[in-house]
Amino acid sequence: MSLESEKIEKAAFILKTIAHPMRLRIIELLDQNDKLSVGEICDALGCEQSLTSHHLSNMKLKGILASQREGKNIYYSLKEKDVTNILVCLENCNCNMG
Repeated sequence: MSLESEKIEKAAFILKTIAHPMRLRIIELLDQNDKLSVGEICDALGCEQSLTSHHLSNMKLKGILASQREGKNIYYSLKEKDVTNILVCLENCNCNMG
């Protein structure tokens, strides 16, 4: 596989990982905050903890997020901070998104 093919595969992997409205909102929240607990993310998004935890676990498993336990809480942060550039790009894109 060529270097260019590897880059395309990695880009597709990242896009598939974040391609969900809730995951994009989590990334946006974590971009604005150094770290947040599951409870804080749930409160900010108005979502159930089980669903939020599922999305957080998936993004952590795939290397987008990092986690750190502090007492009873697990705090999440962006491991791949450059992924926020995708959100900026989409905001600036005129691709019929309203």
